[in-house]
Amino acid sequence: MKILLAPSETKKPGGDQSFRIETLLFESLLPARQSLLLAYMNVLQRGDTAELSRMFGLKKEADIVYYAAKDLPHEPAMRAIERYTGVAFDFLDYPTLSSEGKHYLHEHLILHSNLFGFLRADDLIPEYRLGQGKAVGDLLPEKLYREAGTPLMDAYLAEEDVLDLRAGFYDKVYRPSHPYTVLKFLKGGKAVSHWAKAYRGLVLRAVAEAGVSDMDAFMKLPIEGLTIAEIQTRKLRTEIIYTIEE
Repeated sequence: MKILLAPSETKKPGGDQSFRIETLLFESLLPARQSLLLAYMNVLQRGDTAELSRMFGLKKEADIVYYAAKDLPHEPAMRAIERYTGVAFDFLDYPTLSSEGKHYLHEHLILHSNLFGFLRADDLIPEYRLGQGKAVGDLLPEKLYREAGTPLMDAYLAEEDVLDLRAGFYDKVYRPSHPYTVLKFLKGGKAVSHWAKAYRGLVLRAVAEAGVSDMDAFMKLPIEGLTIAEIQTRKLRTEIIYTIEE
């Protein structure tokens, strides 16, 4: 079983490892990653505040200056699963997982970095900033990784059950070519957005701690605060609709 998760634009600073782009998932993505990283560094070096603001998705000058000063190839690195600090990652709470839960994520989780593409949970990455859907110079990361990465991901997931916990935007980067499962969360009969991120993190935590091996095991996994209301299957896509308990 493999689990897909979107990144977060907020990240933990620091790290105590070296960044080596050639060690990331899918060695054959190296040319695409290098071209995008080079374009990114060129934007930083131009120092155009308006361009940096757009690329980072930031408005505060101090925040723009902070990320513009990054020399990514030489910045300290840490595991991707520890680097991201958004809502889903906060509710996953990786540091408090058991050693077995952490190992499960290292083996089963794939993250979709806006800058580096497809990552294992324990791939080492530096702190960076790139807004979702933002161009890097003349390059569109989602287009670049869709074209270069789709055949790699299809082969990687060919024999796996797939649980897709990403936000809808990341379908532009990769959409599985064989059956996969997504989750939807309702509260008071309405779909939620912020809390969807939180419950993706909680679901991922429960899956990791239980060591879920396939979708049959996932369907039997009780998740605190959630009740299955409906299951819909259309072509390759199965959607499990959960009701958030009041």
